[in-house]
Amino acid sequence: MEKKQSSLKPFISLILSSDIPKLLLVIGLSASVLTTIAGLLVPVLTKNLVDGFSVSSLSTPLIIAIGGAFIVQAIISGISIYLLSVVGQKVVSSMRDRMWVKLIRLPVSYFDKQSSGETVSRVVNDTSVVRDLISNHFPQFVTGVISIIGAVIILLVMDWKMTMLMLISVPITLAVMIPLGRQMAKISRGLQDETASFTGHIQQTLSEVRLMKSSTAEQNEEVKGLKGIENLFHFGLKEARVFSLIGPIMYLVVMVVIVMIIGYGGMRVANGTMSTGSLVAFLLYLFQIIMPITSFAMFFTQLQKAMGATERIIDILELPLEAGQDGLEIDIKNEPIHVEGVSFAYSEEEPVLKNVSFQAQPGEMIAFAGPSGGGKTTMFGLLERFYEPTAGEIRIGRTPIADLSMASWRSQIGYVSQESAMMAGTVRENLSYGLKNGESITDERLWEVAKMAYADQFIKAFPKGLDTEVGERGVKLSGGQRQRIAIARAFLRDPKILMMDEATASLDSQSEGIVQEALTRLMEGRTTFVIAHRLSTIVDANKIIFIEKGQVTGIGTHHELIQSHELYREFAEQQLA
Repeated sequence: MEKKQSSLKPFISLILSSDIPKLLLVIGLSASVLTTIAGLLVPVLTKNLVDGFSVSSLSTPLIIAIGGAFIVQAIISGISIYLLSVVGQKVVSSMRDRMWVKLIRLPVSYFDKQSSGETVSRVVNDTSVVRDLISNHFPQFVTGVISIIGAVIILLVMDWKMTMLMLISVPITLAVMIPLGRQMAKISRGLQDETASFTGHIQQTLSEVRLMKSSTAEQNEEVKGLKGIENLFHFGLKEARVFSLIGPIMYLVVMVVIVMIIGYGGMRVANGTMSTGSLVAFLLYLFQIIMPITSFAMFFTQLQKAMGATERIIDILELPLEAGQDGLEIDIKNEPIHVEGVSFAYSEEEPVLKNVSFQAQPGEMIAFAGPSGGGKTTMFGLLERFYEPTAGEIRIGRTPIADLSMASWRSQIGYVSQESAMMAGTVRENLSYGLKNGESITDERLWEVAKMAYADQFIKAFPKGLDTEVGERGVKLSGGQRQRIAIARAFLRDPKILMMDEATASLDSQSEGIVQEALTRLMEGRTTFVIAHRLSTIVDANKIIFIEKGQVTGIGTHHELIQSHELYREFAEQQLA
């Protein structure tokens, strides 16, 4: 498959759509141009100084003036570099803002397909490429163009024959630099992709370090990691090979032209048709032409990299947001839930749910049971609106849940899973996570919900209490402690609907008893959906929905299904005997 060529138009559109501090850009570029123009005057002054050189011609005011000019030029150059760096940082900050706001509002299905590490690399590394182009390479390109045009005009006025001889170096340099620049761009884009892939692998491995160690997979991960490092090393060697050509070739071209200018200019000086000062000026202007051309190769290389990065940035920015960013905001308390003819497939080849229908009255406990892989967790994903049904409809009362704003719907749902995911931070931050008024919740209220979840005793036992750090994903807490904090968080949200993915399945018997008591207290008066891996936890459910291979094969109470559903009866005999 042929790789899509980068286009300049999307890159320019992206830059223009960013928050560019235009005044700073104009001042920065203007200062850079002033510095360049000042630099163009130096060879002329040198020419006059050389042609009229004598000790008596030197005066203190002249020396002070020349020294002052250089100091002012240095100051202006410093201001220019700083302002243009600010512009680059502002642009990349604006891009990262937009990407972050977009990413956290993308549907779960996007993250099912994309490596989080690669996505992080897009936000951090690709935007940095764009920043470098704007802050460093673009100003050099602009000033380089001005420097070349100014130098050539001045030289044509001074001596057009010598100028034409000197300009022979330009097409020679371009002939060398353009193909090398294209090669460098190709290498750089490959390096970006490899860096994103390597970042993704490193992040995944380190985030699952316990799985790696418990599986004694260090050797496997070592091989994969070293392979990624080796790939980056080879890209680095490819870059080094191109650079090793650019430097010596440019040196060769410059030296040949210098020798030609000195030889031809020396003869002109000898026969009196050219002054010594003019020859010196020509050599200085030669460097003012050759050096920018060298930087042009790097500019176009960086431009290619930035355009490649732009494609990936735009790919993210143009993704459709998760449905339901706007919608109705209604109180769903005491409203029944209707699931009618719902089907779902992650892809056309993988139907997961087929024509599922049931109802849940306010305050009822609805349990999902059945063999693993039947679609129970997917049904939870549809109720939580992580995914949208491919057919059918879910309603709260008479209102399709798709008509509600996502924030309104999810803020009224409490979810307690087997793993009880936690964020790195303190117990306090995890309890109030996601709440708009999280910072204003009093310690008294936090201790109240902790007590309701039977979590207050172990939290008090920590030296820092509510301000105890829980570690990445809550690794400093036991499974039972994490579950009780998750339950306390649900109490704090006071949800109308409660969803539990067998929250006690992975706990020891002592922790299970405590957590089960907390869950029973939490379920009071709320519509509750439970995924049951052990039937003992759902024998008192108002309704048990048995799902096999994505289809509902039985609905009823525990006693009804014991009588009417053969597979459920087998499950019950195995687990409850």
